[in-house]
Amino acid sequence: MSSIPLWLLLLGLLILIVGGALVIQTYVRHRFPQIKQDAHNDVTRFAYGVVGFVYAFFIGFVVSALWSHIKTEDAQARIEGAGGVQLARDVNAFDEVDRDRIRKSLLEYERAALAEWPLAARGRSLPEADKALQRLYAAYSEVRPRNDIQKAFLTTSFSNLNSISQARTERVIQARIDTGMPWSIWVVILLTSGLVLACAIIYGVEQSRMHYPLVATVAVLVAANLFLVLELSHPFIGRFATSSQPLHHVVEVLSTPPT
Repeated sequence: MSSIPLWLLLLGLLILIVGGALVIQTYVRHRFPQIKQDAHNDVTRFAYGVVGFVYAFFIGFVVSALWSHIKTEDAQARIEGAGGVQLARDVNAFDEVDRDRIRKSLLEYERAALAEWPLAARGRSLPEADKALQRLYAAYSEVRPRNDIQKAFLTTSFSNLNSISQARTERVIQARIDTGMPWSIWVVILLTSGLVLACAIIYGVEQSRMHYPLVATVAVLVAANLFLVLELSHPFIGRFATSSQPLHHVVEVLSTPPT
């Protein structure tokens, strides 16, 4: 979905679902004229109440789970970014030679991580990011602290570096194993969506000028829900995907000349 504009995806779903529902409604009203009567409306209302409740509960559960998943990945990105910013600030505690070497290695890693970010949508990682992370560890390993302050900052820096490494590892693994929702969930979503539309279509309304807007309204709601589920179905794809802004912030901090 990342290559499809947001408005185009929503428009396509509206045309497909609303248009399809109205076409089916037209066929049903002409093929089964007795359905215009309200003799079966008591049963339809009961069925619609049950189906509507299950549909609303299930869609709410799915959207909540997907949004929670994205927020979890956002938190991992913030941990990765916060650790990088802290490393960039703490580097000033070291000698100039160590400071310049670490800043260069950290900047190389952050840029490699940003280059790797778009690959997450395809479940891939960037080997250069692994190499840059190894060079960053090596840059800190070469530090020989001269006093207790530098020892404390070196210990803290290794802790932050481990947090960065762990956050990136979790992001890479998640990107590889997360292929979106399983087909079984999609089957239930589409089945319950179809049942909701079917109840609206077969509801007995004699005047078509009242029936068509009713079906169109329900179809718009179904299309909007499907649009939301599609946009949230992968944490690294779509407008609501996890942002790489925390990593950009680290690059900005590193690119600012030290005072």
